[in-house]
Amino acid sequence: MSATHSSDVVEAVRIGFIGTGLIGAPMVERLLSCGRDVTIWNRSPEKCASLVAAGAHLAESPAALARDTDIVCLCLTDTAAVQDVVFGDGKLATALREDSLVVDLSSIAPDATREMAARLATQCGASWLDAPVSGGVPAARAGTLIVFAGGDADDIVRAAPVFSALAQRVTHMGGRGAGQLTKSCNQQLVACNLMVMAEMLAFAERAGVDASRLPAALAGGFADSLPLQIFGPRMASGIDTPRLGAVGTFRKDIEQVVRLAAEVGAHTPVTSAALAQYRAALAHADIGADADASRLIRLVREHA
Repeated sequence: MSATHSSDVVEAVRIGFIGTGLIGAPMVERLLSCGRDVTIWNRSPEKCASLVAAGAHLAESPAALARDTDIVCLCLTDTAAVQDVVFGDGKLATALREDSLVVDLSSIAPDATREMAARLATQCGASWLDAPVSGGVPAARAGTLIVFAGGDADDIVRAAPVFSALAQRVTHMGGRGAGQLTKSCNQQLVACNLMVMAEMLAFAERAGVDASRLPAALAGGFADSLPLQIFGPRMASGIDTPRLGAVGTFRKDIEQVVRLAAEVGAHTPVTSAALAQYRAALAHADIGADADASRLIRLVREHA
């Protein structure tokens, strides 16, 4: 019997991908560009057209996708969407096999993750790996995402055909749910950073400093960050397309942080204050849930 090379294993693994939205679509594009066999499904079929043209197979349903693939990746909006696809109308769980692996790249609740993983194991024996990502759309396109993994170490190895294409680093944070908890910490920092960044730029404008020069001026110092270099110029210049991160997504993520913190007795005064501002942004006539986070500056400008 001839030896099986690692490249042969990668090519043989059939990857399913559910959720081709803002960050899901570039992930699929990256998988395809790396030669992976990818089958996709999305609630809005029109979002799949360009990916099918690029070589992806289109499944008629999540259940059909599960039957034809070995690893099923999820990249969905929130906890409710994941639950619906897996156990609700999507009926993914009914078609998964005992040797199937679900890799959830979404950012959802860690407690719900543990519950769904246990339910899936009982129902069909399939494994669950929570693997939320950080890096945004640019990193998804470049294959340089950061992955926070929760689950069995063996499943991280099994998911190598996905991670080797999408990520520069995968950190095993612990058991199921640990990846999602880590992503909550990540989003806590990013969301609060974006809000104070909007305040800082609006303050600079009001005080007579050219805010558009601040990201470059602060680069390399203690105040520097990727969000500052990505969103800072957009905020200062009023650029909000293409959308890189939705206001509603950040609100959802830090709302979850505040809830989880209360459950474990952690004190989050700064995050709670930021959450109040995100809620105000959602209600703002010129911002709203679907707007890019660069519009957050509009919330603080009008109070200056």
